[in-house]
Amino acid sequence: MAKIIDSAAERLEILNHYRRFAMVGLSGNQYRPSHFAAIYMLAEGYDVIPINPGEPEILGRQSYPSLTALAEVDPEAVKLVDIFRKPEDVPAIVEEAIAMGAEVVWLQLGVIHEAAAQRAVAAGLNVVMDRCVKIEHARFFGGLNTIGLNTGVITARRVLG
Repeated sequence: MAKIIDSAAERLEILNHYRRFAMVGLSGNQYRPSHFAAIYMLAEGYDVIPINPGEPEILGRQSYPSLTALAEVDPEAVKLVDIFRKPEDVPAIVEEAIAMGAEVVWLQLGVIHEAAAQRAVAAGLNVVMDRCVKIEHARFFGGLNTIGLNTGVITARRVLG
């Protein structure tokens, strides 16, 4: 039964089960959080498919302008859709995810849209909301220290320029 996922155990199960996912809003700009998250997930063995209408290629991977465009090329491409977009963009993306047969919609940190989440659940999709795939993965698998988070360094001095 589809639902809004709120337990750590269920998020861990999703990360273990779905090794290929579409990242809607993945940016080619290395300073954007989506870019950072994608690099981490790729390094951890996940297959990340970029969805960004403004960039034909990101991180050496073909980017698709939409989930619909991806589904036209490969209808079974992904079952997990990770959304790095503004909350007001989420309903349309959820509709595309439903149409392409996705099983999970994952909304990144700060991305909350209750109505879209309920629509996804009603259509049979599980929903993770206001969580980062990179942070959750690192939390479960010990990767927080590998890319500069949770370094154990406590300082009042600004570290990055």
